[in-house]
Amino acid sequence: MNARFRDRIGIDIGRKLRLEDAIAWAATNGVGIIDVQLDTGDNAFTRFDAPRAHAIRTACDKNNIRLGLHTLSAVNVAEYAPLVGEAVDAYLRAYVDAATLLGAGWIVVHAGFHFTDDVPMRMRTGLERLQRLVAYAEAKGAKILLENLNKEPKDAEVHYLAHTLAEWQYYYEKIDSPAFALSFTANHAHLVPEGVEGFLAEIPLARIEEVRLADCFRNGIEQHLPPGQGDFDFPSLFHALESRGYRGHYTNAFGSLDDMRTARDLFAGMV
Repeated sequence: MNARFRDRIGIDIGRKLRLEDAIAWAATNGVGIIDVQLDTGDNAFTRFDAPRAHAIRTACDKNNIRLGLHTLSAVNVAEYAPLVGEAVDAYLRAYVDAATLLGAGWIVVHAGFHFTDDVPMRMRTGLERLQRLVAYAEAKGAKILLENLNKEPKDAEVHYLAHTLAEWQYYYEKIDSPAFALSFTANHAHLVPEGVEGFLAEIPLARIEEVRLADCFRNGIEQHLPPGQGDFDFPSLFHALESRGYRGHYTNAFGSLDDMRTARDLFAGMV
């Protein structure tokens, strides 16, 4: 087993634990990278003050844990309605402020979604919002990672943007900042015709700072399955990335905390 590779694999805690408990769980289980959402309950970003944030930063430092934040994909970054659009800007800026307060190393964001007949307007709106966000993050010393999202069924009314390679490129080719990079969700690429190799042949590897992992079925529906329950070829993914010089972190995003923890050893045995 490649222990150094395992140490680069983090866990998507999401909303499963209070942030303080997530840090304690990671420390107990030898996990050095976690990401969380700050949208609900005690983890809502409105619930963090300076003393609480200081304690969290201290716990992360003590246990050598790198913390990332993950915004809610249900918040439409491509929203153009008056007042609602301004609220989305405020939501994203609040995540940057929370990252600064908590010492989080990155914030995963999305391109939003559309309703079939308004794609160009949604994409322009989302791009402009992301450009404003990145400028704000740059001023605050934060890092934004844009994730490629999942496809929805063909006859669905709502579809995520940046789920195809061309759509993802539309955004990242127009944003050039040290505060901006990419989060590559490999299982999302497995759902579309381009596939993982199609994405890796085109995207600038130097701009990828996170690779998110889950099993699913080729050209199938959105699922976040533990490894072995779909047909995703994890050894080929790791070889393709590592042989091309990728040295960023991976994030397990499937099943239970225990599923994600044990899969770190499984993945480390594939390299």
